[in-house]
Amino acid sequence: MTRLSAITPSGPGHVGNYLGAVRRWAREGGPDDLYFVSDLHGMTTPYHPQKLRGRTRELLAILIAAGIEPDTVFVQSDLLHQLGPLTWVLECSCAFGEAARMTQFKEKSADRTHEGTPVRVGLFTYPVLMAADILLQGADEVPVGEDQAQHVELARVLARRFNSTYGDAFVVPKAVTPPAGARIRDLADPARKMNKSSGDSPGVLFVLDEPDLLRRKVKRAVTDGLGRLEYRPDEQPGLANLLEILAACQGKSPREVVAGYSTYGEVKDAVADAVIEELRPLRERTRELLSDPAELDRIRAVGGARAAERGAHRLSTVLRLAGVG
Repeated sequence: MTRLSAITPSGPGHVGNYLGAVRRWAREGGPDDLYFVSDLHGMTTPYHPQKLRGRTRELLAILIAAGIEPDTVFVQSDLLHQLGPLTWVLECSCAFGEAARMTQFKEKSADRTHEGTPVRVGLFTYPVLMAADILLQGADEVPVGEDQAQHVELARVLARRFNSTYGDAFVVPKAVTPPAGARIRDLADPARKMNKSSGDSPGVLFVLDEPDLLRRKVKRAVTDGLGRLEYRPDEQPGLANLLEILAACQGKSPREVVAGYSTYGEVKDAVADAVIEELRPLRERTRELLSDPAELDRIRAVGGARAAERGAHRLSTVLRLAGVG
């Protein structure tokens, strides 16, 4: 059984990424599972090449520092020589209407249009690239949230279509819902998720933030004027977000942790302490890896070679069956 998960370097890694996904990958990942930094996906909207390269290395270091087995981690662009031809084959199997129905494309292209920036073709076709990521590795399961389930369904459609038209080459994957994790919101705006692409937002707790900065951000977190210490996400989203962060760090439920405090200030102090201690070993190990580029490059090369080896036979089979190999 192979599971495949990815994280896109649209910004620096933050506590929401870690508590919501990366920590679980480290704790529950099996020897056949694969995790990758999807830097090619980060090119679908305007970006800075140097920042993309730096954030890719940072996220790779975070995955390793979190305790994920190094040889199960790779960078997407290191497989470009395989993903390029496979994506083209899949694009030639995908109907325009199937790609056009992707909800994320509709939403993100609408945002780009509203901002007056061009909508890139890559934003339209990247679900096919995502299908290539999945199908190249023969993934059986792809843990995704609701916003990505439609893309996994497209991968299933394309896999079945290729198999029935040209011959069996692909495992037909399925989307699975991962265990409910922490749903961390922006501390300055609890109405939205904590987001890597938020830049230096005061509401985002980045993995590499110094302890003093983490504490300042938590202390400034938006709460409310109700003065009621209860876990009520709909009525008190700011307080609920702090309680969810604290609960995730302590391995408890938000309703369990709230019982120990009598003021918002106490909750914020507890959250700051918990986050600082939770991130401390991760931050230190990540910085060690980033300060030793040769070692990080070595780890990256090993993971990339393993992923490429897994996909080589499948790609050659696909190209042969498609008549171009």
